[in-house]
Amino acid sequence: MVDIGRASTLGGTGASELFQLLRDGSPRTRAELAAKTGLARSTIALRVEELMSLGLIGPVEDAQSTGGRPSSQFALNPSAKFVLAADVGATHATIAVTNLSGAIVGEIIGTIDIADGPEIVLNWMVESGRALLEKHGLTQRDVIAIGIGLPGPVEHSTGRPINPPIMPGWDQFDVPGFVKQQLEVPVLVDNDVNIMALGEQAFAWPQTDNLLFVKVATGIGAGVISGGHLLRGAQGVAGDIGHVQISRGDGIACHCGNRGCLEALASGPAIARSLSDAGLEVGSTSAVIDLVKHGNIEAIQAVRQAGRDLGEVLTACVSLMNPSVIAVGGSMAAVGDHLIAGVREIIYTRSMPLATSRLTIVQSAAGVNAAVLGASILAIHHSLSPEGIDRMSL
Repeated sequence: MVDIGRASTLGGTGASELFQLLRDGSPRTRAELAAKTGLARSTIALRVEELMSLGLIGPVEDAQSTGGRPSSQFALNPSAKFVLAADVGATHATIAVTNLSGAIVGEIIGTIDIADGPEIVLNWMVESGRALLEKHGLTQRDVIAIGIGLPGPVEHSTGRPINPPIMPGWDQFDVPGFVKQQLEVPVLVDNDVNIMALGEQAFAWPQTDNLLFVKVATGIGAGVISGGHLLRGAQGVAGDIGHVQISRGDGIACHCGNRGCLEALASGPAIARSLSDAGLEVGSTSAVIDLVKHGNIEAIQAVRQAGRDLGEVLTACVSLMNPSVIAVGGSMAAVGDHLIAGVREIIYTRSMPLATSRLTIVQSAAGVNAAVLGASILAIHHSLSPEGIDRMSL
């Protein structure tokens, strides 16, 4: 089960705020809720009744008796409602349905081409979502929101992609508006690396407030969680570390128009090109991974160097953000420890000891599910916020 309650705050004293105490799934009695909030037992009873009428909480097995009548306990009902979660990539997409605890009920994975444009891709997503709901005996009325991750910069407040380099036809497209016309639920959209960070934190590091999720694939980017909050930046491009210049990159052209970018040397395609230039038959990221898994020395050395290049940029991030966890994901994470070894080598050598004394650098635990889990968390947080509960009560 994914813990979605940590980031919630009590706020006011209505039923929606009371619900924030119960979002973590832990059963509580009316007396415990009254003690926590300072509200009268009669007020607690009324608000518990309202939340039960919405189906959001339900009774669980009674608390242990202390000599009188056992006190009923209440907790989140994770199957009260569901959310749709979509991870849209350059050549693939995953659409999943999850319950309110973030547990995946079912998913569909399909091959797409992001260059086909938003209408074609989003129509596939909506149709697949409907098919998924039908397969699991659910209807659109059971869905309270949809979260979507896109492979490019997104203005989170509007859900519109902003000058996405690999998404022709998507710039400023009203993704939430288009999807909402067909599904009629709130639509939350964010950059894919941001939702990966949310998914990784929820899945593997729920008590960690300072985390960097680094995606190494066709491109390189980072999702930044600091002080328990996802940092998006002024234009939604916080964590765009792939276009930071590195010392080894002098003169090497990047598709962004600059030279010497990290992405031009350490991404999957960049490693494949370097190995191809060295005389190996390597035409893709997957070919690099295969060579590493079969123990090819040249491929292992190239991946280790890419880790060092990545570590060079992340060393600055460690000094700036002081994370306690750096999780490395994306397709290149499949090479295993060779990439992470290079990252650790540089960070632990160049960073201040205090910054690395409790720093953990690991491969993503959520793996291929990080993005779809994060999209689910994005939708759940929106829907189960005090404002979201109030909307349900209307």
